[in-house]
Amino acid sequence: MSPATAVAPAAKKALQQTLRAVDVAFVSDPASVGRARRITRAHLGLWRVTGELAENIVLAVSELLTNAVEHGTGDVKLRLRYADGELRIEVTDDDPTPAELRLAGDEDVSGRGLFLVAVLSRKWGVSKDGKTTWCIFRIPEGRA
Repeated sequence: MSPATAVAPAAKKALQQTLRAVDVAFVSDPASVGRARRITRAHLGLWRVTGELAENIVLAVSELLTNAVEHGTGDVKLRLRYADGELRIEVTDDDPTPAELRLAGDEDVSGRGLFLVAVLSRKWGVSKDGKTTWCIFRIPEGRA
């Protein structure tokens, strides 16, 4: 085996990892939430993540983006990173006030977004600077 052949599988794997990353910036506008859902759904299809898992991921993106648009400041950034059987979703805005999980009352029409993210994802949290809310989904082998 030549040295070039020995390197090829590692380079191919690195390329695949690069293709499993998305960074998108949006103006803080409610219409951005729908765009983020469509972008996420399209990439999940490329990564062969389908069915209920894909719908749960799209819902998490929708909830995190909605929170950033409604409660954050400045542009909103969506980052998807898919590697090693996990999909990490990050949503960032310029507001240093961290997102907080709260319990919505039966009559409340909103306030359940982070609760849904917490229930659907494997793990979620907020960056130390309070500007990024993130969650992680486990992707079973064979999905990508």
